[in-house]
Amino acid sequence: MNTPLPFNTANRKVQRLVAFLTFIIIQSSLILDNSHAFVTLSPMSQSINTKYARSMYAFDEKGWSPSSWKNAVAKQMPAYENEEELEEAIQTLNGVAPLVFAGEVRSLHEKLARVSQGQGFVLMGGDCAESFKEFHVNHVRDNFRVIMQMALVMTFGSAMPVVKIGRMAGQFAKPRSEPNEVIDGVSLPSYRGDNVNQEEFTPEARRNNPFLMVKAYHQSAQTLNILRAFSTGGFADISRLHAWNLDFVENTEEGSRYRRLAAKVDESLRFMKAIGVDTSKPEFTSVDFYTAHECLLLPYEQALTRQDSTTGKWYDCSSHMLWVGERTRDLDGAHLEFTRGIGNPLGVKISDKCTPEELIRIIETMNPQNIPGKLSIIVRMGAEKLRKNLPGLIRAVQREGKAVVWISDPVHGNTRKTENGFKTRDFNKILDELTAFFDVHNEMGSHAGGVHVEMTGENVTECTGGVSAVTEEVLTDRYNTACDPRLNGSQALELAFLIAERMRLKSGLPPL
Repeated sequence: MNTPLPFNTANRKVQRLVAFLTFIIIQSSLILDNSHAFVTLSPMSQSINTKYARSMYAFDEKGWSPSSWKNAVAKQMPAYENEEELEEAIQTLNGVAPLVFAGEVRSLHEKLARVSQGQGFVLMGGDCAESFKEFHVNHVRDNFRVIMQMALVMTFGSAMPVVKIGRMAGQFAKPRSEPNEVIDGVSLPSYRGDNVNQEEFTPEARRNNPFLMVKAYHQSAQTLNILRAFSTGGFADISRLHAWNLDFVENTEEGSRYRRLAAKVDESLRFMKAIGVDTSKPEFTSVDFYTAHECLLLPYEQALTRQDSTTGKWYDCSSHMLWVGERTRDLDGAHLEFTRGIGNPLGVKISDKCTPEELIRIIETMNPQNIPGKLSIIVRMGAEKLRKNLPGLIRAVQREGKAVVWISDPVHGNTRKTENGFKTRDFNKILDELTAFFDVHNEMGSHAGGVHVEMTGENVTECTGGVSAVTEEVLTDRYNTACDPRLNGSQALELAFLIAERMRLKSGLPPL
């Protein structure tokens, strides 16, 4: 027989176990309640707000207005042939309700501030570009389910809160290498996303239509309503975590790993109920879920910018967070001019082309008060270039004392074309870049703060590799993207497990 532990020793072990399990379960639930413009702050949030409130709202906006970007060079902007139509569309958007509220934006900012201090991890995911044709409640639900699964795996694996952000409800516009596309000698404007023009190669479809911005707004409003319903209406209840498994993932190796992890969480929940923890509280039944998209189509962003009556701060109410892309981050460009004056958390994508000096200038432009959580640096380079260039960028940020969140975008630097003309991404290359990202941060003593991926809950065959064993030969089977290739649900879940294992290794925890 095993000798029982003394009561005091056993009691201390139970207390530590309860505390750990409570932390895991609660931190895997991140509340979204977009019906409230203001949020109740935790003690830590209050301390962060008290410390930085003065600088957050005292930013000198001299010379800035929601329209001051028009005085700068605006790259990647569509040319509209009818100014009257453009003005009518903008006036319509000026009068619509905001999609998000200032209090929600501040709530996300507080969470990102913690991440910048090494106290969390960011998961950003969703379609390369949303489309009108693909929009359906099931599509939104399945993307939401995969992100929920990924976040649960990362949270349980790392014992660290995960901030969940969807590339949803606004991720329509896409930058293009050329303003025009030529097929069989016919030149038409490039397809720039469903909020600008249409994909079909006809003069009518490729005409830049400003009223598509209004249509995109209404679809974004529907998407947010669906996300609110799923995140607060019971679907996100931690006790239903088995239902988050997608049908086509269920019988895969990653689906089996997820079921085993879900069983561990179930066991923890039963234990917590047995000792009197109320798991019917909102912390267990709802989740925080935020949205983000690339700040590209500036007339749309300006039209949805509102002034908060509480603080007097301007917020772009099209999304909780916006990022500026690699092609539009010019220091004297319109996109940095617009984003420097809004209160939203911001991101900027950088490649190996960005020098340490340029990065510091970008940071000082987008976050002049050096507010923690305000700015995320989203790195997209490819593994080899990342190992060579990222240390110098981190070193510059550390030397200047800048507060940023470092996020890896391991997909954009690994896009290639197959011999038959399909764009794809190799799962192993994506994993190599993520591994390099974690390695460099470990070496530099900085915090690897998040991952940004293009993925879908659908069973697509767009990226090769992974346990789903997608090969170039089967890409055509379910190649549905209108833009760049996306990880399917199985590949995304596999990536989440690999990230969780890496985070456990850093924390000294045993493998999952």
